[in-house]
Amino acid sequence: MDRITPQQRSKIMGAIRSTNTKDEVRLAKALWHLGYRYRKNNRTVFGTPDLTFKKLKIAIFVDSEFFHGKDWETQKDRVKTNTEFWQKKIERNIQRDVEVNNFLESQNWKVIRFWSHEIEKKLEDCIAVIQQEITLLQTQANQ
Repeated sequence: MDRITPQQRSKIMGAIRSTNTKDEVRLAKALWHLGYRYRKNNRTVFGTPDLTFKKLKIAIFVDSEFFHGKDWETQKDRVKTNTEFWQKKIERNIQRDVEVNNFLESQNWKVIRFWSHEIEKKLEDCIAVIQQEITLLQTQANQ
């Protein structure tokens, strides 16, 4: 049984952002301040990555732990209300992430995924991963 009313639950769920989340913005601003230019939520790229470097074919996603099923096999039993709905939804999200990765990689895109928690706690490490990939792809393009 839910501890809050359906109206309160609706308000809470309605406030969850799908784009420009706090962690996406932190990553984007950090990259921008380092001089990197990208596109946000580019709908011309399959899967609408959070950030794209289209010329280099780099797609970056920032995934929330709950909605994208981090450690899902051990965490799925923690969902106590509307269990069937949430398990089906999150498992479909996980499947969709795999499909997006596979398609983009088949088109020679480099897909980089971070958990929100990684951006929050280890932003410098995440930026280092992106910088390393940009450097590698720029070097390959210049050869």
